[in-house]
Amino acid sequence: MSQPHFQELAEGIYCIETGLYRHGLAAAYLVRSGERLAFVDTGPANAAPALLATIAALGLTPEQVDYVMPTHVHLDHAGASGHLMAACPNARLVAHPKGAPHLIDPSKLIAGSSVVYGEENFERDFGAPLPIPAERVIVAADGQTFDLNGRTLTFIDTPGHANHHGCILDSLTQGFFTGDTFGIAYREFDTPNGPWLFAPTTPVAFEPDAWLASLDKLMAHDPQAMYLTHYGRVDRPSERVEALRQSIRDLAELARREEGRPGTGRQQRLKESVSAHLMQRAREHGVDLHDHHIQELLSVDTELNAQGLEVWLKRREKYAAG
Repeated sequence: MSQPHFQELAEGIYCIETGLYRHGLAAAYLVRSGERLAFVDTGPANAAPALLATIAALGLTPEQVDYVMPTHVHLDHAGASGHLMAACPNARLVAHPKGAPHLIDPSKLIAGSSVVYGEENFERDFGAPLPIPAERVIVAADGQTFDLNGRTLTFIDTPGHANHHGCILDSLTQGFFTGDTFGIAYREFDTPNGPWLFAPTTPVAFEPDAWLASLDKLMAHDPQAMYLTHYGRVDRPSERVEALRQSIRDLAELARREEGRPGTGRQQRLKESVSAHLMQRAREHGVDLHDHHIQELLSVDTELNAQGLEVWLKRREKYAAG
C-alpha cells in the first residue's frame, strides 16, 4: 500500500487525506496526546487503510486508539468508523444520539446513500460501512467531555446541516473539529481574502435557523481555529463566520423562490441556481480560476446542495399543508 498523505496542522492534530473523489475534498483527523489517539471523522469506508497506515507512520498501533468520533453519520464523515472499530480493539465510538443507531446498524445509511449517489458509484467511491457493536458505542450528551491522556475533547450538539451533527472542541488548541457545521472551504479557492466558505445543504435535514443557532453556540466558545472535513484548518473563525451565515441565508432564500412553482423541473432549476450562485460568490471572493474549473471542483456540492434544498422545500410544504 502507498504511504498515506497527512500533515500536522496543530500540536498533535493530523489532517489525513481520504481520497474521496479527488485530493483535497474530504479529510479525516487523528488527534494525538502522548501515546493515545482519537479519530475525529473517518472519511468513507474505502479510506480505512490510509487511516490505519497513518497510525503506523507515526510509530504507533491501533491498540493506542481510544476514541472514534464521527461528527455525523454522512458517509464522507463516518463511513470508515466500523472498519476502524474492528481494527482498534480498545476504541470506543462516540456518536450523536440520533446518529448512533445508524452506525450500530448501517443498513439504512447504505440504502439511502445508494439512492443519492447510485449503487455503482457508491460502492466505487465510498465502500460499505461495517456495523459497530452497541456495547462499544458511547451516545454523547451535549457538553460531554472525553479525556485523551489529559487532552479534553468536548462534544457540542450542533444541528442544522444534519439533525445528528456534533462538533468536537479540542482543549489544547481551543479549536473545533466542525464536520460540516462550519461549512466547506476547498483550498483551491483560497485568495488574499482568505478561505472561501459556503454551506453544504446536503440531504436530508438542512434547517437554516437551527444551523445559525449552532454557529452562535460554537462562537460562544471563542474558538481559535476550525478543523474542517472539507478541508483543513481555518484560522480566525470570528472573522469568517459571517460569510458562512450569509451562505446559509442565501441558499435558503434561493430555495424559497421555488415555493409555489411547479414541482416538475424543480431539481434542475435548483441545480442551475445553486451553480450560478456559487460561481458568483467565488468571483466576489476573488477566485480567478476558469469557470469550467470552478464548476468541476464544485460539481458534487452543486448536485447535493440542490437535492438537499429540494428536500427542505418539500418538508416546508408538508408542514404548511398541515
